Amino acid sequence: MQFWIQFSTGVAMGCLLLVLTAACGKDIKENEPIVFNTEVETVKDVEIFYSDSAHVRVKIAGPTMLNHLDKNNPMQEFTDGVAVDFFGADGKITSKLTAKYGIRYEGKSEVVVRDSVIWESLEREKLETEELTWDEKSKKVYTNKFVVITRPDEIIYGHGFEANQDFSYSRINAIEGRIKVADLEKEIE
Repeated sequence: MQFWIQFSTGVAMGCLLLVLTAACGKDIKENEPIVFNTEVETVKDVEIFYSDSAHVRVKIAGPTMLNHLDKNNPMQEFTDGVAVDFFGADGKITSKLTAKYGIRYEGKSEVVVRDSVIWESLEREKLETEELTWDEKSKKVYTNKFVVITRPDEIIYGHGFEANQDFSYSRINAIEGRIKVADLEKEIE
């Protein structure tokens, strides 16, 4: 699997201007080294595309990404929210995932999203949970947290969930209840 990153060009120019401004605003003594913090890069309006056999499979986007450059543990952190689009073999979006926070552990090939996680499919299925992990190597998505699955005719509650990355197969662990939406509407009236 390959990936590439796209971000606004204003960030690169802003970094250059910041370096020039910092250098101009300070008296630098001859032969004094200039030290820059290169441990974390901040990237704005980022889009990361994952492809397989020259077909885009996943797009991850967010307003802010912190790129942690630690060579032993590189990671990309989406502190202001993240949106993920999953694509089918035909190149069309099959499902979408959003969360208020996300982090990709490059060494483990793992993405973890937290806080108000919502996944929605074209078939009007919806998963809501507080944390979800995507293992890029095994192409599996899972959580051991409480989940709510909403389908056109039912709502399912459970603790734990796993699926393949395109969500064509899924399993809910420890199902607590199953409510038909039509029955629920009758009870409310």
